[in-house]
Amino acid sequence: MTRTRPEKRSDCAHLIDLFLDMMGAERGAGANTLAAYRRDLEDFAGHAGLRDASREQVREFLNSLSQSGLAASTQARKLSALRQFYGFLYSEGMREDDPTQTLAAPRATRPLPKILSGDDLDAMLQTAMQDETPEGLRLTCIVEMLYGGGLRVSELAGLKLAAVRTHEGFIRITGKGNKERMTPLNMSARAALDAYLGGRAEFVPKHDQNNRYLFASRGADGFLTRRRFHQLLKALALKSGIDPAKVSPHVLRHAFATHLVEGGADLRSVQTLLGHADIATTQIYTHVARDRLARVVQAAHPLGKAKAAKNSR
Repeated sequence: MTRTRPEKRSDCAHLIDLFLDMMGAERGAGANTLAAYRRDLEDFAGHAGLRDASREQVREFLNSLSQSGLAASTQARKLSALRQFYGFLYSEGMREDDPTQTLAAPRATRPLPKILSGDDLDAMLQTAMQDETPEGLRLTCIVEMLYGGGLRVSELAGLKLAAVRTHEGFIRITGKGNKERMTPLNMSARAALDAYLGGRAEFVPKHDQNNRYLFASRGADGFLTRRRFHQLLKALALKSGIDPAKVSPHVLRHAFATHLVEGGADLRSVQTLLGHADIATTQIYTHVARDRLARVVQAAHPLGKAKAAKNSR
């Protein structure tokens, strides 16, 4: 790989900080997005000088990612970070050109999301509801809100108590890019939420009686971490007789969206409920629903059964 004279680390850090400040202030990028940009830019800085990198050096960097076996989606994300960064330097007059122009992103085949069946979700809820301790009430509430509201785990982890203490059937969610949306909760999820709130004080640290988070915790963060949500759901899956590998907070969000589409909900409504900026992201659920319905027809329709029997001979 062609290399230029290494930049001072402080110079790289300064440029990255300027870029991230702009992304946060002007484009509303969230903390997780900013952290990902920082990692990607620092990764590239290890291969070439950030300020003066050439188009060939960017191309060589992308080729090295491909040769290392990195997923196409990850390669595309890193190229996107570089495009945003060099677009910023160009617009600010720090460069006279953009070395990422004309570079094509690797094509990524989008995998269909894992989906839990209605029976699986019923089994998990029934198992959770058998435990009437504060821990059980909390777990039931978590499942109901992830599946009944389609929330991201990051949204649920950081959810404030004030956002759910409303007299309406909606809760206020702060999603990606600090964008707010109103999400309705069905009667079951609202009942689980109210039951949990009755025992929430059990989880509030003694030194933090004014804790603002819905899922308060005695941990350092003051709220349940995303990692802890994963652990709780996998433990519940195992107890419910379901393979834990099939279960995660995001899988419950996928189930929410897929079951809505299968039930006839229009994509624009599902997009709004999920907080997707682009409807193209939501369209994946039409493919999931079609595939599942096709399997149902194949398994249940007389002609489908006859064809399957013929193929098995």
